[in-house]
Amino acid sequence: MFPIRDHNPSGRRPYVVYALMAANILVFVLNLDLFENQRALGQFYFDYAIIPARISEGQGYETLLTSIFIHGGWMHLGGNMLFLWIFGDNLEDEMGHLPFLLFYVLSGLGAGFIHVLSAPLSAVPTVGASGAIAGVMGGYLLMFPKAKVDILIILIIFFRILPVPAYIMLGLWLAMQFIGGLGADPDTGGVAYWAHAGGFGVGLILTLPLWLRRGGMGFWQQTHGTPPHPEGRYALSATRIPRVPRKTDQAPRNGPWGR
Repeated sequence: MFPIRDHNPSGRRPYVVYALMAANILVFVLNLDLFENQRALGQFYFDYAIIPARISEGQGYETLLTSIFIHGGWMHLGGNMLFLWIFGDNLEDEMGHLPFLLFYVLSGLGAGFIHVLSAPLSAVPTVGASGAIAGVMGGYLLMFPKAKVDILIILIIFFRILPVPAYIMLGLWLAMQFIGGLGADPDTGGVAYWAHAGGFGVGLILTLPLWLRRGGMGFWQQTHGTPPHPEGRYALSATRIPRVPRKTDQAPRNGPWGR
């Protein structure tokens, strides 16, 4: 289960989202050859990834920023850019271009710092934009809790696109970070769950002044908890898992994709 789009495109072009996606992709492509040389890759991570034990010793503070633009593989990069694409445009529209850029960076810095606090002696390098993007998701939840998000559910051979309110999808995602964080070993690597949860909280807190300026609860009542733009139209809409026809059925049934 993962999100593929929301229903409300932004009212203006999200240039900062475009620029951030381009920067992340460019950094990954330019350093792609490092994955063929483990020694060079290790040195690259030492120089630019968050290593909590190193920061706890008072070194490498700049990696709280540089690590935001580094990814560990195509799937890591693609997943993060998908989430940024879905949730970033509406928040940039509400905040403005430069304030959104500052918000993104501060969310990433906060997520990295919380990760260090959660595992101060860990020597495992940590990379990725997911902490900053988690901040975007936290801000999105506060501003647009009832925005419809299409999630793709894969059940063996069945595929279904299901629209759900943002508060359900993001709430489940946040709960998964807490559950994962409780069972994670900071010395073995894997997913930085507390960085995700921390970034989400930082983003929500940073968005709170904007939400209050917009009217708080009154803003939700005015916009019905969704971005203030018309819903987009997509070629693929919500679908239903098909019913297997019985022998007595005469008319053919639709396949798994709706028309």
